[in-house]
Amino acid sequence: MTSADVTSELRCSICVEIYRDPVTLLCGHNYCRYCITQAWDHQKHLREYKCPECQKIYRKRPELVRNTTLHNICEAFHSIETDLEQTGVFCNYCDFPVPATKSCLQCETSLCDHHLRKHDRSGTHTLLPPTTDLEKRICPVHKKVLEYYCIRDAAFICVSCRLDGEHQGHQVVMMDETSKKKKKLKDNLQKLKAETEEAEEKVQSLEEHRRKAQEKEERVATLFRDLRRQLEDLEKRVLSDITRQVQYYDDVIRQLEIKKEELSRKMRHIEELCNITDPLNFLQESDTGDLCDTEDRHDEQLHDGGDLDVAGISHTLHTRLSDIMSGVIGGIYIQHADILLDVNTANNIIYISDDRKTASRTAKNQNRPETPERFQDHPQVMSSQSFSSGRLYWEVDVGRSGHWRIGMCYPSIDRIEHPSWIGDNNKSWCMDWNDDYYSMVHDMRVIRFKGQIPSDRVRICLDYEAGQISFYALCDPIRHLHTFTATFTEPLHAALWIVKGCLKICRGNWEL
Repeated sequence: MTSADVTSELRCSICVEIYRDPVTLLCGHNYCRYCITQAWDHQKHLREYKCPECQKIYRKRPELVRNTTLHNICEAFHSIETDLEQTGVFCNYCDFPVPATKSCLQCETSLCDHHLRKHDRSGTHTLLPPTTDLEKRICPVHKKVLEYYCIRDAAFICVSCRLDGEHQGHQVVMMDETSKKKKKLKDNLQKLKAETEEAEEKVQSLEEHRRKAQEKEERVATLFRDLRRQLEDLEKRVLSDITRQVQYYDDVIRQLEIKKEELSRKMRHIEELCNITDPLNFLQESDTGDLCDTEDRHDEQLHDGGDLDVAGISHTLHTRLSDIMSGVIGGIYIQHADILLDVNTANNIIYISDDRKTASRTAKNQNRPETPERFQDHPQVMSSQSFSSGRLYWEVDVGRSGHWRIGMCYPSIDRIEHPSWIGDNNKSWCMDWNDDYYSMVHDMRVIRFKGQIPSDRVRICLDYEAGQISFYALCDPIRHLHTFTATFTEPLHAALWIVKGCLKICRGNWEL
């Protein structure tokens, strides 16, 4: 029987494939369980069941029983098919296709496990993984196995080529070294792929940060254009008010100049009258006007108008500038959060100052009552405030502590066991400092940075809607340390964790 005949006997007559989970009917015919089940499901309306091959009728649907022997044979064939698909090399001695496990260079044949056991065991034959190009592994000159690679001539050679042939004295490497190098290259390839994927993720992250920075740049540019426009409008308004007062002063000055000229004319006429000695002439000349009446009939119209209305102008400036700054703060500035520490959450080896701004590690137990809110096993504390929207920041003086964590957490964070450390769970984000390095930690994933923090003051910024918690060192200039990105699902509290020393919440200012 040929291999083709054997294979045909193992094929289901319905699907014409090698049996999968074969079952045997009472008539002796075999089918895949799935195939016969599907065929009979389509015969339900006939209320009888036929064997597809011999047409034997069953009044009652037969129970399907696995043919264990046939099942094992078919599984072996499926395995062989898989191996053949992988190597494509068959044993040269088997009557039907059986995958080879080794190829012999001397015999120029491939062998399965069974025939390999009967093969020459003298050690003089060279066995290789299954291959179809055996002739390429033999030296065409000496008919020996190619065992070396000549670096000078870039050629594969046998031992005779190396010792007695034209490659004598050349630098060579063993073929095994090539395999080792190939394995090393494959390992390096995997590492490079992983690094490439990591680099791609970082590029995507940086591109997202760049996009947000560009959006902020556009927003700032728009804001300053609007700010300049509003300031120009305010300048025009204030200058217009001052110009009106200047024009008023000009009008009053002109009227006073006219009055001065009239008064000077009267003074000269009076002097002339006083110099007349003839009484008759004096009375005639003095009757031409009421020169003795010196009452100023223009006082009400010609008052000096008082000082410049500085109070009014200052009020206008203050009101409009306040409105403008409110718009600026709402546009690009973030608000300082006045953080107060919640004593009810503080671990009993943490002392909280009276102003609730400083948390200190202490050896003295504070003997506070055990409550569900309190951190039981770890030296940390949360803020009393929570934040569920907006942009804000808060600052911490870390210069008096040698080992600490600062960050933000959900109120649902565990308060008892190890995952309650801020950063060691998916409910908190923190910065960790320990003597000579700092790390960013979330859900026990650590990003470590070597070196000192260039400031004793750290700023934590929250943009809730953007899903960002950012850390900055308040040196000059301010240095960005890291930004966590997440989709927040709960309000966030400030959180401190102290091994030694103390941490102090600082007072902040409006900052960009």
